[in-house]
Amino acid sequence: MGETLAMDFFTVPTASLRVLFVLVILEHERRRVLHFNVTEHPTAEWAAQQIVEALAEADTPRYLLRDRDGIYGDAFRGRVQSLGIQEVLTAARSPWQNAYAERLIGSIRRECLNHFVVFNTRHLKRILREYFDHYNRSRTHLALAKDSPTTRSVTLCGNILAIPKVGGLHHRYERRAA
Repeated sequence: MGETLAMDFFTVPTASLRVLFVLVILEHERRRVLHFNVTEHPTAEWAAQQIVEALAEADTPRYLLRDRDGIYGDAFRGRVQSLGIQEVLTAARSPWQNAYAERLIGSIRRECLNHFVVFNTRHLKRILREYFDHYNRSRTHLALAKDSPTTRSVTLCGNILAIPKVGGLHHRYERRAA
């Protein structure tokens, strides 16, 4: 894992006019989404548990880049400090200082959520799970030399097969031997 993680919240309205909060944790080096979760009522304790779950099977990063949202209370800061992670806070009202997380959230909205009506927490988790699988394994990034966050091999010969992802909203293209 890289040395830096970024994390941020964003909101998603539902068909029943409830607002759900989504937390995403992103690895800077490969732009890989390590963890996400959805809740209706975020708390500092909940956010602290999410950072622990994100790092359950990964090396502990050196830095955590985040904004100054009030949700990151004493319980969260204490948990991050106990993990040996140094928090880097962005300046107030400066989302460009957490550019990778902000760009990810914009991509989630443009490439996924703007095309769905979300019904509830379970529905949103399913949509995001499918999107993040596509994002990590198939979506290319110019900064990664047109590779995806999870490196994949390139096959140079064979027929091209389109594999639908995120309910057919996106596709992964692979070559299959003829």
